[in-house]
Formats: sequence, structure tokens, C-alpha cells
Amino acid sequence: MMPKHCFLGFLISFFLTDVVETQPAQESLKPQTVHFQSRNFYNILHWQPGRACANNSSTYFVQYKVYGQRQWRNKEDCWGIQEFFCDLTNETSEAQEAYYGRVRTASAGIPSGWTMTQRFSPWWETKIDPPAMNITQVNGSLLVILHAPNMPYRNQKGKNVSMENYYELVYRVFIINNSLEKEQKVYEGAHGVVELEALTPHTSYCIVAEIYQPMLDRRSQKSEERCVETP
Repeated sequence: MMPKHCFLGFLISFFLTDVVETQPAQESLKPQTVHFQSRNFYNILHWQPGRACANNSSTYFVQYKVYGQRQWRNKEDCWGIQEFFCDLTNETSEAQEAYYGRVRTASAGIPSGWTMTQRFSPWWETKIDPPAMNITQVNGSLLVILHAPNMPYRNQKGKNVSMENYYELVYRVFIINNSLEKEQKVYEGAHGVVELEALTPHTSYCIVAEIYQPMLDRRSQKSEERCVETP
């Protein structure tokens, strides 16, 4: 029979060996590049699997918190998932607040440590899409109607809330004369209805638009070209 002190030493040695072997495994399982991607206040947490997560059996667990708070909250819809993203739009809906997200994984019964995002502020960091654009021909002129993207929220009347409710937005409209292959900015301002006059008859024109945010000195990508031919 093994003496008590020897048995105790065996247990301690076994435990320490298990810890030493588990710690590197936990580190190699940790999710990588955990970050928010935000467009029009749709705030999605993204990550990449850890170095040791090449198989498909790994599951991921997401938590979030408001900057300044100590308590992390579980995101129930992203608790034990296999995707590499999690929609935290509703949990980060106060645009001028700041938030953190974090992710851990478990594989073959071994949990990883948490990987946390940098501080995320939707108001400063969300990217805005190009404006939606409709074009109507009116007596040889082109009437361009622009709409800013909608946010994921609705007002008390149940209507979509526009990005115009949160930012000062400037529309920029460009016209391309296809025969000259020349792009020219023809409007910059806050009005969403722009009339383009003095156009050459029987000429093909394409229109593109973008949104500029003066306070952030940031602009959207340009919209897709909309092309018409003048009568």
C-alpha cells in the first residue's frame, strides 16, 4: 500500500501536470481578432477561431457589457454557437455609449480564456451606406431623389428611423457624361431632392451619389450608377 505522503505527492504531481498541459491548450483555443463591424448601427461581433480550432466541433460563447460597468452579460442567442459572428445590435443600441464584447470557445471539453474587443462606440465607428437614389425625367431635366439609409430602430409610430436623425448629412451628386467619359460634381448640400438642368438632348448620363459626414470627416462609398438618356 502506498504511504499517505507518497499518494498525496502523486495527486499533486498529477494535478500540476494536468494544469501545465491544459494551459497551453486553453491559450491555443482562444478566439482571435475579436472585433465589431458596424454599418448603419447594425453592430455585429466577429472573430476567427484559435490556432487549435481547426475542427468543426468547437462552440463559442459571447458576452458584452457597457463601458464602465463591471458585470458581463451573456448573449443568449450566441451561447454555444458554431458561427464566427454574433449580432449585438440590440445590446448596443445606445449609439453614444461605449461597449465591450468578448468571446471564448470550448473544444473537446476544454474551455479557452476570453478574448475581448477594444472599446467600441457605435456613434463614432459605424460606417454609413450610400444613399438610395431615384431618378425621374422632367421636361429635359433630371430630378434626383436621395434617401439616407435607415437604422435598425423604429420610432413610436413604428416607422424606420433614418440616419439623418443622428448625424448632419451632406449629399454629393456626381453626373457622368458618357460621351465625354467625364465625371463632374453637380451638387453638395443637405437637401434630398436635386434637379439637374441644362442637359444636352439625346445624351446618355449616369448619376452617382455619396453621403458626407462633416463632423466625422467621413464619407460613404458611392452609390451604384443610375443611367438615363435625355429626350
